[in-house]
Amino acid sequence: QVQLIESGGGLVQAGGSLKLSCAASGRTVSSYSMAWFRQAPGKERQFVAGISWSGGRALTTAAVQGRFTISRDNAKNTVYLQMNSLKPEDTAVYYCAARRDSTVTVTTRLYDYWGQGTQVTVSA
Repeated sequence: QVQLIESGGGLVQAGGSLKLSCAASGRTVSSYSMAWFRQAPGKERQFVAGISWSGGRALTTAAVQGRFTISRDNAKNTVYLQMNSLKPEDTAVYYCAARRDSTVTVTTRLYDYWGQGTQVTVSA
């Protein structure tokens, strides 16, 4: 079993930056693909960014390309999401997810483990 704990969320003004962290425990996730999703009130959970087990392949959704960067440190069993140039529409609960497969996917149902989420609020 894998437990995922997100941190780093908060309130920031538009144009600001935040860095989210997701620490995994229970077992190593170095062979898992990892991803960040977000869910705004009244909306479905959506893929934001994902990274393969080695970090060699990363995907980001079009809405955050050029602003958000996903990375991982397998030695620390941790994945990060650096968010720059934040916009009010980025406001959501951000979830970390792990998949028992080395390849990254945007499909929510293919992820096996989820964190509890961390709130990100961007004020105008």
